[in-house]
Amino acid sequence: MILDKFPRVRLIEHPTALQRLPRLEALTGHDSLWIKRDDTIPLGQGGNKLRSLEFWMGEAMAQSCDIILVAGKTVSNACRAAAAAATKLGLDCLILHNDDEPARIEGNHLLSHLYGASFQFLGDIDEDTRGQKVQEAAEALRRQGRRPYIIGDSVTGALGYIVGALELHQQADEKRAGLRHIFLPGSMGTTEAGFLFGCAMLGGPFTVHLVSVEYSVTELKERVDAIYRDVEDHLGLRPTSDYRQWTEFHEAYLGAGYNQTTPGSLAAIRTFARLEGVILENTYTSKPAAAMLDLATKGTLPRDEPSCLLHTGGIPALF
Repeated sequence: MILDKFPRVRLIEHPTALQRLPRLEALTGHDSLWIKRDDTIPLGQGGNKLRSLEFWMGEAMAQSCDIILVAGKTVSNACRAAAAAATKLGLDCLILHNDDEPARIEGNHLLSHLYGASFQFLGDIDEDTRGQKVQEAAEALRRQGRRPYIIGDSVTGALGYIVGALELHQQADEKRAGLRHIFLPGSMGTTEAGFLFGCAMLGGPFTVHLVSVEYSVTELKERVDAIYRDVEDHLGLRPTSDYRQWTEFHEAYLGAGYNQTTPGSLAAIRTFARLEGVILENTYTSKPAAAMLDLATKGTLPRDEPSCLLHTGGIPALF
C-alpha cells in the first residue's frame, strides 16, 4: 500500500464498527441508514484525531522526539487525544491553549490532566499568533536539550483518513451495505481531505456530504482543496476520480457558527440518543447528523440509497 512508506504507530487495534440504524430508518422512512463509529476508538476516549495521530506520532517516534506540542482551545478534542497518545508511547506532552486558564477543570481539559500533559494558557489569541507561540515554545525546548515534535501538519494528518476511507469501504462491502452517501463534518479540512482522497483512490464509490460546522462553503472548499492537492504532491499520486464530481458541501446546517447549536443539531442529539442509544456532541457530529436526518425525511436523500454518518467523536466535550 502506498502509505506503507510513511512512519506510523498503531494506536487503533481494530476497525471501528459500522452499524445499522433501524429505528432511524423507521422514523425517516429511509430504507438503509448506517453509522461509522470512530467515536468508539478505545484510546483516549476515541475520535477522528486518533487516525491522524497514528501518522503524527509515527513521525515523532521516527525522529526520536521526546515531547510533543499541540495547540487548541481548552475544549479541544485534538489536544486530549494527543495527550493520550503521548502517554501511551512514553512521550511528554505540552498543550498550548489559546484561552485563559479555566476556573473549573472539566471535559477534555480534565482528561488531558489525567493523561499527564503540561499546559500553557495563552489567552484569547488568533490561530496565527497561537502558531507563532507554539514555534517559540518548541525552540525554547530545543535550547533545553529536548527534541520536540509539533502536532498538526495537515498533510501528515490526512493520511489517517485515507486509511479510514479504505476501512469503511471494505466494511460496507463485507456487510453488503451498498453505501451510496457518507455524511461528515466539514471544518479544518484534514479529516475531510484525507477521506476524499481515500474515496478517490477507490474511484469515488460514495457521494460525500461535507456539512460545514465552522466556515462558509466557499472557505471550506478552499481549505479542503488545498490540503487535498498537497496530499497528491506528498504521495506522488493523482487519482483519476475527481472528488469535486461526487462531493456536496452544505452550509444550511451551520447556524450561527462554530460551537453554536441549532434546533436541528439539538434535535439530532436527542433523536440519536433516544432511538439508537448513540451519543452525539454539539460542535461537530450533530450537524451532519441533522443533515442526514433532514434530507432522508424530506426524500431529498433517495430512500433506496444507503447512507452513513461518520461519527468523529468528541463526546468528552459534553461534560
